[in-house]
Amino acid sequence: MKRLLSITLFALFATMTAITAPATAADKVTVMLDWFVNPDHGPLFVALERGEFEKRGLEVELIAPADPNDPPKLVAAGRADLAISYQPQLHLQVAQGLPLTRIGTLVATPLASLVVLADGPITSIADLKGRKVGFSVGGFEDALLGAMLAKHGLSLDDVELVNVNFSLSPSLMSGQVDAVIGAYRNFELNQMDIVGRPGRAFFLEEEGVPAYDELIIVAKNDRLSEPAFAAFLDAIEAATQFMINRPDEAWELFIKGRKDLDDELNRRAWRDTLPRFALRPAALDQGRYDRFAEFLKGRGLIETIPPVESYAVELR
Repeated sequence: MKRLLSITLFALFATMTAITAPATAADKVTVMLDWFVNPDHGPLFVALERGEFEKRGLEVELIAPADPNDPPKLVAAGRADLAISYQPQLHLQVAQGLPLTRIGTLVATPLASLVVLADGPITSIADLKGRKVGFSVGGFEDALLGAMLAKHGLSLDDVELVNVNFSLSPSLMSGQVDAVIGAYRNFELNQMDIVGRPGRAFFLEEEGVPAYDELIIVAKNDRLSEPAFAAFLDAIEAATQFMINRPDEAWELFIKGRKDLDDELNRRAWRDTLPRFALRPAALDQGRYDRFAEFLKGRGLIETIPPVESYAVELR
């Protein structure tokens, strides 16, 4: 009986260890960033520097893309494990047939906004009638602007759209345009203030656009059960908690080995982005995804609204 009890206890212990053990050291996770390294990626680099990934048996490589359009495509093609992307783009990519699923959230509020000069003639969105509005990404940003204009009795026909590529704040400060859509409230506003041309932001979620997750983490549909992905999100959550509790220490970790990021703009962006990081990166608000899908359908950007669980999940 004693031998049988010992065998039973050993088997139980082995089973529990298998359930609770972190991913093995062989689990390498390649993460494609959405853009060059910046404070929006804070939790990723703080997790790396604090050893949060290593504690969970992960070897994580963070890669800035040559082309910001590539990361989701690389994940869909199986050439990268995870990508940092955007909720609005995920809806469009799923509609195009890319096999992608949101597994986590990095920045849980919109960052994009409509920006004008603080001392300029535009004091309300209604003042944009007959004015020039700069944009970077056609289609989606048109939809955002159209919704904001509609709330004030205007339409896209009432403004002149100008493609300024990614030169948003320079085109506004130079007078090339009267407003820009898609400017990040944590970057462009600070950039303009630093050079002495402060801006005023109109926030999308206050002007007719449903709130959405700005930065999300996506994986390929057929890989959602991999333990390494859940461990990755656990590490991100631990890093975010550390950042909230010790923002100054976290900043030093973020710029460790990246002294080119230690400047006034990034310090300000760090401060302004900190309260926007997802405190529970794995948590999913299904209603938020449904509402934004309905918005995109209403603006003619997608034809159907798929079930949320088909493209966004909460890993267990």
